[in-house]
Amino acid sequence: MMRKIGLDQAASYGGRPLRHMLMLLGVAGWMLMGATGAHAQSFRQGVAAFQRQDYVTASRIFIPLAERGNAPAQTYLGFLFETGRGVPMNYTEAAMWYRRAAEQGDSRAQYSLGLLYDRGQGVPQDIVEASKWLNLSTAAAPPPVRESRARIRDAVTTKMTRGEIAQARLRALEWAPSREH
Repeated sequence: MMRKIGLDQAASYGGRPLRHMLMLLGVAGWMLMGATGAHAQSFRQGVAAFQRQDYVTASRIFIPLAERGNAPAQTYLGFLFETGRGVPMNYTEAAMWYRRAAEQGDSRAQYSLGLLYDRGQGVPQDIVEASKWLNLSTAAAPPPVRESRARIRDAVTTKMTRGEIAQARLRALEWAPSREH
């Protein structure tokens, strides 16, 4: 029997809920960021499948959208690979999808990619790169989640030297989003 999980129980980092992936408040904004017409309908169907915990169907819908450069679909797909829902758990695949979305400016993907760099999952452990992505994510976060992202960012920063902090900030300042295709 499959146990239903709540939005706050889907994943955790250091015992804290990762609401960033499951906050459905941002879905409308995601659809506006790159899903139009048939793509929007398909994306909505993927989100609906995800919400009813039909992760196999959600992954089948998100994969072609993600391959075509849809950042929100890439973020959802990264989460599915990170958690092994509907697809085999694969941190390397998760990191690849998160990176593609993060490079386009998706703050949820930036946050998730930063966490993967901090833990060294799917990517080499790199505290400076982790801090860069967490800084970008926090700066772009909507008010309801900004404070929780800042706490995680600050926790990562406590593990860094002054030089590493400066390097991460410089990388974040030099970063600019780039659209796929």
